[in-house]
Amino acid sequence: MIKTAIIVAGGKGERMQSEIPKQFIEIQGKPILMHTLEAFYKYDVHLQILLVLPASQIEFWNQLCKKHAFGIEHKIVEGGKYRFNSVKNGLDSVEVPSIIAVHDGVRPLVNNETIARCFTAAETYGAAIPVVDLVDSIRQIDGEESRSVDRTAYKLVQTPQVFRSDILKKAYEQEFSILFTDDASVVEAAGTKVCLVEGNRENIKITTEIDLKMAENTIFT
Repeated sequence: MIKTAIIVAGGKGERMQSEIPKQFIEIQGKPILMHTLEAFYKYDVHLQILLVLPASQIEFWNQLCKKHAFGIEHKIVEGGKYRFNSVKNGLDSVEVPSIIAVHDGVRPLVNNETIARCFTAAETYGAAIPVVDLVDSIRQIDGEESRSVDRTAYKLVQTPQVFRSDILKKAYEQEFSILFTDDASVVEAAGTKVCLVEGNRENIKITTEIDLKMAENTIFT
């Protein structure tokens, strides 16, 4: 099957206290979003890449591509009001049977091994997401009370989340729900079981200044 990556980038940079959207902040001389696209290009140069951006950011992105001579081929899709709508718009541009990865634009540190594991598992099981173990103790809050819970019963979920196109397209025919926190939750609501695979711990979602500093200290290879 053809492999497709839908990169969703709709951040505003509010928690980063940045004047520009966080996906356009530079790390090692390039916007975060370019590093993200490069991660998927390194995995497979033949991968179809769809970049979903808010309409108000598309021209700025085009200018950045010219400034940095960014040559990785990709198609730009206009985003929607919520992430759910943006992913759905991206799916409308996928016309042939394929395996589709949906990835956060501000997760530039995903490695080849994680991407490969997700695609391989999705080809076999239809739906796969990367997860990592919790390392901190966690507590459940109930009103003014709290209690310790077993952290081994929980996982931290990352992207890319990868699915067969028929499964993902059907799932996104559902009406939007606030319970849809990621693509896996949309697919599960449609009745498909999701396979968990190993992620990579450095594959963080850059949302704060601390995240940015961590990413800046990472060497991209």
